[in-house]
Amino acid sequence: MDIERIHTPVMLERTLELLEPALRRDGAVVVDATLGMGGHTAAMLERFPSLTVIGLDRDTDALAIARERLARFGDRARFVHTVYDGILDAIESEGFDEVDGVLFDLGVSSLQLDRAERGFAYSKDAPLDMRMDGTTGRTAADIIATYSESELRHIFQDFGEEKLSARYAKAIVKARETQPILRSAELVSIIHDATPVVVQRQGHPAKRVFQALRIEVNEELSVLQRAMPAALEGLNVGGRIVVLAYQSLEDRIVKRVLQAASTSSAPADLPMELPEHRPQFKLLVRGAELASEAEQVENPRAKPVRLRAAERVRSAT
Repeated sequence: MDIERIHTPVMLERTLELLEPALRRDGAVVVDATLGMGGHTAAMLERFPSLTVIGLDRDTDALAIARERLARFGDRARFVHTVYDGILDAIESEGFDEVDGVLFDLGVSSLQLDRAERGFAYSKDAPLDMRMDGTTGRTAADIIATYSESELRHIFQDFGEEKLSARYAKAIVKARETQPILRSAELVSIIHDATPVVVQRQGHPAKRVFQALRIEVNEELSVLQRAMPAALEGLNVGGRIVVLAYQSLEDRIVKRVLQAASTSSAPADLPMELPEHRPQFKLLVRGAELASEAEQVENPRAKPVRLRAAERVRSAT
């Protein structure tokens, strides 16, 4: 496997540009909270010679590849097997109190999508797994087998924003009465048969169901809701955070946390803002930035990305 070719980081130059004022400090430390195969980390270590990166990932396959790819950087590259809501513990475990930067590149990784046996892709037949950490937790097949019709409808609707959630949940429950649903092709077939022809023409009918199952298996939204405030807490003054989100549910969480952190806490009727009410963060981009049209053409996985960034301007105390 050509490690240098297996993954093209999304919005790499823009990410480095936003992080640079914090990472160019002598002895700076950054957390790559979604290390993956180390594409962003490799670029940061190359550009900032005195930088140390703490790379977090729950996926042991990704960590193994990243270790090989980043071996040339020695102990400037650190590796922690954890879900990213454990960011503060990871920082402490590596001997630091605070860091200068945090990067989140959310969602399913290229490695997970490209390896059919992981079961993330609705276009490839594989066991219904979908665990980002294959060493622990329930699989998508477990959820399909044990959730009630109403529970399935709930996750398809809330996590997949699927309009036909009730129809799909009913079809799955009926099908599993005959035989277990263990493979992605079996689930795709059930969803396809339950989808009106006119809807099938609008895109692959299984896309949102697979997204919803992946989010449920990995508890992605609840993890992100814990991880964002923790990441902000771990930043020193002048430290910066960049978040790349690929679907609206994630982006809403990121937007809400960053907006709250960058808003004054002063009561509306206070004639003068006191220092303790001043925002601890300032936003670095207006709204959410998109990848350029050129990058979207070159790297299709950049099409849905939404980038948000902020800088700590005041300590919490």
